[in-house]
Amino acid sequence: MGEGPLDDLKVVEVANWLAAPGAAAMMADMGADVVKVEPPNGDFYRGYMQGPGDDLNYNFELENRGKRSVTVDLRIPAGAEVVKRLCAGADVFITNLVPERYERYGVGYDAIRAASPGIVYAAITGYGTIGPNANKPGFDASAFWAASGIMDVMGSDLSVPVHSRGGQGDHPTAMTALAAILAALHMRDRTGDPQFVDVTLQRSGVWTLASDLQRHLGGFPGRPRQDRTQQGMITWNSYRTSDERWLMLVMNDPPRYWDRFARAMERDDWVGDPRYTTTPELIEHGPALIPEIDAIFAAHDLEYWTARLDDFGCLWALAQSLEEVVADPQLTGFDAFPTVSLPEGGSYQTVGTPFDILEADVRPRGPAPIVGAHTHEALSEAGFTAEEIADLAQERVFG
Repeated sequence: MGEGPLDDLKVVEVANWLAAPGAAAMMADMGADVVKVEPPNGDFYRGYMQGPGDDLNYNFELENRGKRSVTVDLRIPAGAEVVKRLCAGADVFITNLVPERYERYGVGYDAIRAASPGIVYAAITGYGTIGPNANKPGFDASAFWAASGIMDVMGSDLSVPVHSRGGQGDHPTAMTALAAILAALHMRDRTGDPQFVDVTLQRSGVWTLASDLQRHLGGFPGRPRQDRTQQGMITWNSYRTSDERWLMLVMNDPPRYWDRFARAMERDDWVGDPRYTTTPELIEHGPALIPEIDAIFAAHDLEYWTARLDDFGCLWALAQSLEEVVADPQLTGFDAFPTVSLPEGGSYQTVGTPFDILEADVRPRGPAPIVGAHTHEALSEAGFTAEEIADLAQERVFG
């Protein structure tokens, strides 16, 4: 196992929920020393949706594995001084506080860069640090999913708006933040100057919907919500087998794929039919074939169609269940679901960082920390004396 790509970096995180901690978690997976600064009662997400019988909050573990925890009450003036001294030896500061709050708590960009002139300050928020919504709280379901336009285009024409899955926009935003932070670190190293990174859930959602938005910007009408029964590109559509499994065909080049698809359907009469062998013709005439194709797929089970579609070189994928995803050999071969050992014994599986770096060590370094477990350790490393730590405790900075 090689070195961690970020073994020499220190990160201070003042954040909760998912997107910002998720970016820091990936940095911890790459070896960075991530100090998570939490309020005395801990990140609210620690107890969010945890069942009464659950030993661990697995969602919190996912976003906070491999970090160290320091408790600081930022409502107390001395709390900001603690954070600034922690940042004095840090490379990156990550927060999801909106500008009004990070300025009120004394941990805004000017304050942090004064303590650490080479810092990369990353603000990861719903709507950003400028504009009319700069201080508006945003979650992924609102800022990423709804305010980006994604929610409006999802579903069929007759459906109610489709809700996002929990955290669906947070991890793409975390990936955006990771890329921006690493680019800012490179720029910092080139120039010696501190950098400010502004990442938003809304803009990450806009980038996700960029194909639709680019058409709109180019003056073309927006695509309507997709209705599989009216989908012109019928070789880019979903179909159900006799054993109630859904397949997704992804062949959007009729001159290349139509004939092989027709033969897989045992419809040689469709081979070479000019109504289906060019994109404009297929879009016009394809919907009329959907009832026939539905009936053909419904006549056989998944095993039959797996062999048939593969034999004829069709491009497709199964709509896998969660059980199938975690057992998928394509994913397990990458160790996409690594095991994390717990210090008191036992272990659990988690979702790994979604990339590998050849000969580098990218993996969870350990479980999420117990709240405040590293407070004295991290403060001592930052140069606080035992007397100073005792004084801060007396002021109840740690809770």
